[in-house]
Amino acid sequence: MTQAVTVPDHVSEVLDKEISFFEKYLALWVVLCMALGIILSQIVPDVSQTIDSWQISGISIPIGICLFLMMYPAMLNLKASEMKKLTRQPKPIFLTLFSNWLIAPVIGAILANIFLKGNEQLIIAIILLSSSPCTAMVLVWGSMAKGNQEQNVITTSLNTVTIMFLYVPVVVLLTGLQNITIDRVLLAISVIIFIGIPLLLGIISKRIIVNTKGEEWFNNTYRPLIGKIAIIALLSTLIVLFSLNGEVLLTNPMELIKVSIPLLLGFAIVVGFNILMTKLTSLKYREAVITVIIGSSSHFEIAIATAIAMFGVGSIAALGTTMGLFWEVPIMLGLVYLAKFLNSRGFWASGS
Repeated sequence: MTQAVTVPDHVSEVLDKEISFFEKYLALWVVLCMALGIILSQIVPDVSQTIDSWQISGISIPIGICLFLMMYPAMLNLKASEMKKLTRQPKPIFLTLFSNWLIAPVIGAILANIFLKGNEQLIIAIILLSSSPCTAMVLVWGSMAKGNQEQNVITTSLNTVTIMFLYVPVVVLLTGLQNITIDRVLLAISVIIFIGIPLLLGIISKRIIVNTKGEEWFNNTYRPLIGKIAIIALLSTLIVLFSLNGEVLLTNPMELIKVSIPLLLGFAIVVGFNILMTKLTSLKYREAVITVIIGSSSHFEIAIATAIAMFGVGSIAALGTTMGLFWEVPIMLGLVYLAKFLNSRGFWASGS
């Protein structure tokens, strides 16, 4: 029998909540920002170029700030103390890592090669998305699904660490297998800037704030505030992205449709694989649902940030990664309800 686990009170306060109205309709806000960006590209085309012209060594300062604000909140989820509990229930965590770092990236690369052959930047966008396991929104999805939240915290903390070391090698390997040349140094630098620095500052700021204001204030006041700022930064980045590419999209709308095909098919295959594996390994619902959710999601913020760093804010690669954000929110919501339905039909073993 799987050992029941208890989530610490300070973790429960943060995780045991329903998704907010704004988060629930994030896909709608994304569409509105896309539309606003395209409208701006036609009405005031010089605005986005002016914003992007404020650069240091080729990196747009406003976009860099927005990207940092997108990444920093996810790094606050790291709980090193929770990773000491890995040996308590290793099977679901190892299954999640297997899906995150092997199944999802390989499926993404194969589908990108099939459906996007000849369009290197869109192929890279798919690889960047499929090679970036989620460390943030899965905490909300797992709470909604009533999954094992201690497992959720442990796995997301582990993903936060492993992404520092595995993201670059996996992306380089998968692009190299398709004879696509990318700037490996720039990719590594972008990971350091947009993952390493936010992670370091997240660890330092969390320790300082908890020591001065207390953990309750950190979890219930600081993190929610930073989370709202992160969403504003994300949507602001999308407006600039689509304002820079408005003309291209209006003349070539098929680009976003093309990149959506492997994204949606990839989600379906990876979700199906994870559901099957949790069934075959006899996981109980609370562990199985977290494994499926984390193993099937992607960290679109990292993908967007690295695409912008390598190809520029006005690139097709950057636009392609935004479609991961567009589709993931409704898909993950649907996955929560699918898991609950399967559980009600006794698909997974019962028990705590």
